[in-house]
Amino acid sequence: MIRKVLATIASVLPLLTAAAQELTIHPVPKEIYYPMHNDDFTVQVRIPGKEWHDLYEYKVKVNMDNPTEASMVYFDCDCPVEIMVRKNNGTAKEAVIRPLSCGLEGRLKDNIFTFTLDRPRNISVEFDGDRHRNLHIFVNSPEEDTPSEGDKGVMYFGKGVHTPAEGLDGFTVPSDTYVYLAPGAVLKGTIICDSVKNVRIGGRGFLLTPNRGIQATWSENIEVKDIIVINPRHYTFLGGQSRNISIRNLRSFSYQGWSDGLDFMSSSDITADNVFMRNSDDCVAIYGPRWEYRGDTRNIVIQNSVLWADIAHPMNMGIHGYTADGKGNAIENVVFRNIDVLEHDEDDPDYQGCMAICCGDLNRISGIRYEDIRVERVEEGRLFHLEVVFNSKYCTAPGSYIKDVVFKDIKCAPVADIRPSLIKGYDGERKISGVVFENVRIGGRKMKSTEGFIMNGYAEDITVR
Repeated sequence: MIRKVLATIASVLPLLTAAAQELTIHPVPKEIYYPMHNDDFTVQVRIPGKEWHDLYEYKVKVNMDNPTEASMVYFDCDCPVEIMVRKNNGTAKEAVIRPLSCGLEGRLKDNIFTFTLDRPRNISVEFDGDRHRNLHIFVNSPEEDTPSEGDKGVMYFGKGVHTPAEGLDGFTVPSDTYVYLAPGAVLKGTIICDSVKNVRIGGRGFLLTPNRGIQATWSENIEVKDIIVINPRHYTFLGGQSRNISIRNLRSFSYQGWSDGLDFMSSSDITADNVFMRNSDDCVAIYGPRWEYRGDTRNIVIQNSVLWADIAHPMNMGIHGYTADGKGNAIENVVFRNIDVLEHDEDDPDYQGCMAICCGDLNRISGIRYEDIRVERVEEGRLFHLEVVFNSKYCTAPGSYIKDVVFKDIKCAPVADIRPSLIKGYDGERKISGVVFENVRIGGRKMKSTEGFIMNGYAEDITVR
């Protein structure tokens, strides 16, 4: 009897495994099919041993210094898949998959690059070092908890292009709402969460050239998952005086000035996990008060993510605050963990730094941790920039202090012309203190001291381990 049961299980297991494999290709609305297509690459995907499926190659703009049309494809799967990329223009001599930490390699022959993707990831495929006309591949896990149009509490956007009502900048969301972007849905406006609670935003659609991607102002319990924001005029996500925000697997491109990725002002209790931000301004910016937003900023975790700053900082905090009351605000308990930085390129010394803390406007910055950060490329800039500063363009007063900052397990690839890192307090009362560098490797060499850093007498208790 036992042998019969085991034999039955053995015969059924292959069928269950095959049934569990899922590959989903998403539709493209006819309104954007031709204007959004980029023919630099032809991309196909398949479950090993099964038929190939064509993917639609979207056109996305990157790099403000020289706006360029890169490419993007996306799909869902829950199993390893084979991907075939044909480079249609010129002769390819080499190809690379980034982030390099993925450890993915492929085979290039006759302009066709093939490789196996082991699981859902967000990656870049680059031929012959061309980082601007590259291919971005975004792979989601299969959808769960998919709503239907007409469901209670659901703001449903079906396949097609959706524009805001005349005179409006975006789509205003009420409390207790699931904003669902169905496969093939394209929103040409901001998703606005203003003074609301309990909002989810997800699906397989995307936002196309909105003024902002998503904004959460004076709101709480906001969740964003799996969507893509293509070329917003300004921020991909703005958090203003809001709390309890969860952002997962959000992907973004921008190519204009002040088109940051994730910006948080006077906000708290935030997690951004597995995001891919390619921006022509800061990828992540964490501030105190700005504009009409008031209050401290604290308890923020950015993790398991890819940051690509064609211009400005991958990670930045501190410059904006509120000084009218003479008190300032706290920016505290911020963690960047398991981050791949694919690019940092900034020619203005005031705005350089892969990991930058520029403390202005009476802000008090403490309890900051950078851990397991891998910097692959610095076109121009510096690795660390810590400064209590008075920036007359953006500030009305210097910052108060920076203290208790840890950099642990940091790796920076060899960079020929990287500028020296900087640690500078403002004066005897506005200092930097309690900074620890632990297991930092630059160009393969372990950092043993701050020799070569730009420093002044207002930085103290700086430790290298």
